[in-house]
Amino acid sequence: MNSEKQSTNLQMILREVNRVGEGQKNVPKLRFKGYEDAWEQRKLGTAIDVKSGKDYKHLDEGDVPVYGTGGYMLSVSEALENTRDAIGIGRKGTIDKPFVLKAPFWTVDTLFYGIPKENNSLSFLYSLFQSINWKLYDESTGVPSLSKTAIDGVTIKLTSEDEQSSIGECFESVDNLITLHQRKYDALKSMKKTLLSKMFPKNGEDVPEIRFKGFTDAWEQRKLGEVLDFSLKTNSLSRSMLNYEEGELKNIHYGDILMDYGPILNFKTDTIPYITEGKVEEFTSQLLMNGDVVFADAAEDESVGKAIEINGLEEQCLVSGLHTIVGRPTIKFAERFLGYYINSNSYHNQLLPLMQGTKVSSISKTTLQKTMIIYPKVNSEQLKIGSFFYCLESIITLHQRKLEELKNMKKTLLQQMFV
Repeated sequence: MNSEKQSTNLQMILREVNRVGEGQKNVPKLRFKGYEDAWEQRKLGTAIDVKSGKDYKHLDEGDVPVYGTGGYMLSVSEALENTRDAIGIGRKGTIDKPFVLKAPFWTVDTLFYGIPKENNSLSFLYSLFQSINWKLYDESTGVPSLSKTAIDGVTIKLTSEDEQSSIGECFESVDNLITLHQRKYDALKSMKKTLLSKMFPKNGEDVPEIRFKGFTDAWEQRKLGEVLDFSLKTNSLSRSMLNYEEGELKNIHYGDILMDYGPILNFKTDTIPYITEGKVEEFTSQLLMNGDVVFADAAEDESVGKAIEINGLEEQCLVSGLHTIVGRPTIKFAERFLGYYINSNSYHNQLLPLMQGTKVSSISKTTLQKTMIIYPKVNSEQLKIGSFFYCLESIITLHQRKLEELKNMKKTLLQQMFV
């Protein structure tokens, strides 16, 4: 079922949900129409039979999946449970990420599996498991641990089989929709990664593997310092001297380049902090322009040299701060081309052997200037590449937002559809 049908199905289900009046005991805040009885208080062990996993190393390779607390591990020749689906919950390590186990399956000794008793709904109990704060039942001072006794002793409230079924169906629809959007999001991210490697020339080549129609000329290769001016100054303001509420000018922090910003920094839509009590006249020699490329010159991993291209500036004032290096184009580049090229493996791979440091890696302005850049001589080809990746990134962002909305909706429903 596609995402549109799943979304329609979920909307139809949620139309049957009413908000329950305040003050009623042992009933959820949100409830399907037609159910009025109070929920019954029980111990979790009366609703689900929790069993222990076992070692699998004596088994041959096969078709039965083996699961640990992190999910699927490998497949073996025999099953611990052949016919009944179950809920997996960590005994040791990750104890707060329950998941559904489809029979047949095997679980290792760090993963419990629970099979519903009587006629309790697996989907309902799985959602109930997700609503429980399992860290409250951690019995270890070191690696998080749960015991069967602790799980069995959790106080819960149960409702009728019919209401369990309705609630379970609701959360199945939410989970299916989340899964579909997650797959789309992951596929788009993977496609972007592939295209970034194929639409810019590989090392030693002067044309990309994939190219827009109508362009055949070899790309131009120059030292970065020949096409970018690195003389623009930056400041050394720490995070404590920035705020997100008010100020005369904004400041780019290297941590935001590494963690929050994409290849294109859109001044109009991205969150950029102000300089607390900063005055424009104090930073006139540092003001950035559209098209400037700002590099993060330090990081704890190989993301050193990640960069952003400035976009969307009008009359606003923007400067660059601690652990950043600014390069201003000295020749005409099409909008957004540099942002995507500098962050592609075609360029970034040459930085890897040039990084300095152990715990914190860094790269110098002098080193950056000596690196090589390759670009289409024709500005219109640059423009097509920049526009293509910008549109693709916009679609990825839409799916990311939809995923976040669905996950937040599920979190709210878990809080309000259980007692």
